[in-house]
Amino acid sequence: MKKMCFLFFFAGFFFYTPGLQAQDDDVLKELQEIAVIDQKIMMPMRDGIRLATDIYRPKGDKKVPVIFSKTPYNFNSWRDGELNTRTYRAALAAVKKGYAYVVQNERGRYFSEGKWDILGPPTTDGYDAIDWMSKQPWCNGKVATYGCSSTAEWQMAVAALDHPAHAAMIPMGYGAGVGRVGEFYEQGNWYRGGAVQMLFIAWLYGVQNDEIRPSFPKDATQEQLIRAARSFDLGAERPRVDWSVGLSHLPAQDIIKNVKGPVGVFEDMIRRKPNDPKWYKGGLYHDDMPFGVPSFWFVSWYDVAASPNLALYNHVRENGAADVKDNQYLVIAPTLHCRYTRATENTIVGERSVGDARLNYDSLFYGWYDHWLKGEDNNGFLQNLPKVHYYTMGSNEWQTAETWPPPGVESTTFYLNSNGNANSLFGDGKLTTEPPKKDMPDAYTYDPHNPVPSYGGNVCCTGNAVQGGAFDQSEMETRNDILVYTSEPLEEGVEVSGFIETTLYVSTDVKDTDFTIKIIDVDEEGRAYNLDETILRARYREGYDKEVFMEKGEVYKLDLSPMSTSNYFAKGHRIRIEVASSNFPRFDRNLNTGGNNFDESKGIKAHNKIHHSEKYPSKITLPIVKGYSPEANKTKERK
Repeated sequence: MKKMCFLFFFAGFFFYTPGLQAQDDDVLKELQEIAVIDQKIMMPMRDGIRLATDIYRPKGDKKVPVIFSKTPYNFNSWRDGELNTRTYRAALAAVKKGYAYVVQNERGRYFSEGKWDILGPPTTDGYDAIDWMSKQPWCNGKVATYGCSSTAEWQMAVAALDHPAHAAMIPMGYGAGVGRVGEFYEQGNWYRGGAVQMLFIAWLYGVQNDEIRPSFPKDATQEQLIRAARSFDLGAERPRVDWSVGLSHLPAQDIIKNVKGPVGVFEDMIRRKPNDPKWYKGGLYHDDMPFGVPSFWFVSWYDVAASPNLALYNHVRENGAADVKDNQYLVIAPTLHCRYTRATENTIVGERSVGDARLNYDSLFYGWYDHWLKGEDNNGFLQNLPKVHYYTMGSNEWQTAETWPPPGVESTTFYLNSNGNANSLFGDGKLTTEPPKKDMPDAYTYDPHNPVPSYGGNVCCTGNAVQGGAFDQSEMETRNDILVYTSEPLEEGVEVSGFIETTLYVSTDVKDTDFTIKIIDVDEEGRAYNLDETILRARYREGYDKEVFMEKGEVYKLDLSPMSTSNYFAKGHRIRIEVASSNFPRFDRNLNTGGNNFDESKGIKAHNKIHHSEKYPSKITLPIVKGYSPEANKTKERK
């Protein structure tokens, strides 16, 4: 999310700062004094579809570079009968610094023509827009793309097309544009470990177009469209939904229908499997695609896609051309989705204070633009910019490094251990550095009609169903269908920074079920703050291109997709993991039948076991920075 001079985005929606309305007329007046304002330009795409575009550029004859934001959201200047200056404020900041600011609606959204398809618009739309802007007489031939969440997701696939004018990009909270990267088959945040991430169901209710919608005549003039925008903006007004109830409806394919929502792309997407060919058409970036643009990436620890986002950053640094891979930079903040500038002197994420997590984002963004779009490098901006600028929670400090994970990380393995009774916080589950000798598996019953509820976490866009961030999990841990494994109190503090690997040995009495895990920091008072979480649908344990079901009583090895964090576990704290078979509605419920899940209404109970022994070494591997202490390492770059 941006500072006041930028657009505010969170979970795909604009937020307004109270008290600004009185200044709206002054903002527009100042912008009119210094800028050429050209609204409702219908920019042509190669197939004849036209995209509604507003352009704000400095007055005069000087050619200027472009900051380009393409969005599915409403940027109409008139909303609810009043002047709305969110876009004007963004444009004013850019124009003052010598840039044109261009905002455009995606294909099929609001005044833009064509059919909208989240995660599936033609990548050529972005390419054609950059081409059009770069050839305008007022442009210096350089364009930077910019945005968070849905205004970021399209940028990576367009970067693969490597338009010569696409000089730089700033994608923030960009997981919805990540298709397949390495072991992550996110398909735009639709999946995690083969389980559906339910965020898009609530999000699509409010955003997707219905199969019928009002539109304007194709021969409408620019003047007519500007006039019409004062009365009509094509923004859907839908009844509010209590998603804490609405997401529980079965079958899942009817969740939006059940709340009388729009009929649109959801009906197709909910039926796709993780490796469906449709994911590889349209706007997602996959790791077999090239990448051609210097990029400044922004990630959040409590966003929905920190791990795949970091995997994409590493992929580009390792596989891009020399002049591209050497110009990739990363910031990782301890915030929720797109809430970078909400950080304060005492930043609270959920219930946990992570200290003063502020950064001067305005300076970072325009330092980046000035270098790549104007050829300026005031005060040696790029030379002084660390490759990775990351925030360590617990010690509550910004740190810098040359790579992610930071150098000096050593993989340290903790094994799951118990006497067969790790159920709940009151069980005997332990994390130990030596594997147990004898297999004494922990058993629990997973009932999909009474799933473990999501409490906090790394989420986005689920309405009131899940509140993101760090929350004390100890009350949740009284459930018997959660296995709890905890280390002894730490004799000295340790920093865990990087990817966290998990291997579980499991058995069940059903054809298919899920296994979930959380990594948790337990403080000296017993508060158990969640750091990250992941899941694996067991049918995909051998890959996402096939389904392999389970046999009753057989023991199977599961490698879950990596979690990520940077957290300092202070002296006296304990490291904990939770294992369960549901985290709902963060992820959809596995109904345990071996069926499609999306078209089923009744599930069956699964009797699941976690095995741990020398033969079945269920474990978690933590990236520990050896020799770290907050006092000795403040702001020191690790090389």
